[in-house]
Amino acid sequence: MKDLNAVTEMLYGAGQPMAGSDMTDAQALAHIESLRLNTGFCLVRNWIWLDLDVTDEQRTVLEKTQRQPVMIYAHSVIYDSARRWDVGDFVRTSPLHRFDEGFLFKTSNTTYVLLGNGVRKRAALETVGRIC
Repeated sequence: MKDLNAVTEMLYGAGQPMAGSDMTDAQALAHIESLRLNTGFCLVRNWIWLDLDVTDEQRTVLEKTQRQPVMIYAHSVIYDSARRWDVGDFVRTSPLHRFDEGFLFKTSNTTYVLLGNGVRKRAALETVGRIC
């Protein structure tokens, strides 16, 4: 029951407000396509910035691969260029590689466009791992 409560709190509990892009879906799609990225991209809304509690060992592994202990969970996929997710699906990213323009969350393989407002929370890596 403790695990379920932790996941529920992470997904639906209060967090620190955080702004993403205020572009419309169409504007965001045009913007990201204009960047001509060499990776896939995904437009998301209703997102949560998750600062992960990790061990020193886990942090070292992330640093060696130029990643940070941060992930995004988004309740709503708007568009996925690789068609991995349908419109309306949820998505959990891999760890952050780079954050640009105040709304482009880049992982090793994908750029996530954070649209609208989100929240920032701290979460245990194990709690995030419990989301399928």
